[in-house]
Amino acid sequence: MSPLPSRFFYLCLHFLVLYFQIQESQQSSADFRFYIENHTRISDDLSRKQVRIYQLYSRTTGKHVQILGKKVNANGDDGGKYALLVVETETFGSHIRIKGKESEHYICMNDKGKIVGRPDGRKQECVFVEEFLENNYTALVSAKYKGWYLGFNRKGRPKKGSRTTQRQQEVHFMKRHPRGREDPPEGFPFTTVTKRSRRARRLKARRT
Repeated sequence: MSPLPSRFFYLCLHFLVLYFQIQESQQSSADFRFYIENHTRISDDLSRKQVRIYQLYSRTTGKHVQILGKKVNANGDDGGKYALLVVETETFGSHIRIKGKESEHYICMNDKGKIVGRPDGRKQECVFVEEFLENNYTALVSAKYKGWYLGFNRKGRPKKGSRTTQRQQEVHFMKRHPRGREDPPEGFPFTTVTKRSRRARRLKARRT
């Protein structure tokens, strides 16, 4: 009996096993991409949230975003109580919820692209995704309505999300600490040199 058929059989079996391994790896990578896409689109309520407090400086008005209850504008003064924002950040992705510390209302965007303040920020309409731009500004795009950004005109009034793009200055913001609440700079550690330490260095140099 010729060994050729047995060799051909083992060769086919080897290619078959290799084929299933490739299919399994592709399936797992696809599942992982699907998992990443879903979790960056939908906020994860089980994840530990991080809370930060800062102001949002508007590039168009030169002032800060403030939440006055149902009304939101970009005419807040530096250090103003309505311009102080509590930003809740999900640990997975860059999804955030922005709440006014004084008014306790969240910035939300409805299905018409209108910016409003709401007391309950758990809905997807109140979730934004941070986009860090090359000019060191930050843009906030709606997590529910793709391509609709948080933006304000020169008078500080909100722009409809359907009329915004990432390149517009109206949607560019900068995170700033409230006035008088900047983090203290780290002190430079000085080294004190005494006569005794100099003498010890000279003795050590002679021994070496």
